[in-house]
Amino acid sequence: MSIMSNASFHIIAISFGVYLFVNFFENLIHYNIGKFSNKATHFELPNKNDLIKIVIVMCTFALLQGLLTNFFNNHI
Repeated sequence: MSIMSNASFHIIAISFGVYLFVNFFENLIHYNIGKFSNKATHFELPNKNDLIKIVIVMCTFALLQGLLTNFFNNHI
């Protein structure tokens, strides 16, 4: 007996992936706005430590997004 069905796993995995893909670009934009607020056209990637922090936070919220999407899909 599995803890979750294949459908639930797919919903969580797809929601997780979409969240990571879309929010990665948004977070890069926010990073650059915060770092270079006085330069409207400047864009650079974060250093390795900042990128790791961004990815960890994104993965945490991507998992939460997937779990909540699955929960509401099954209960509403």
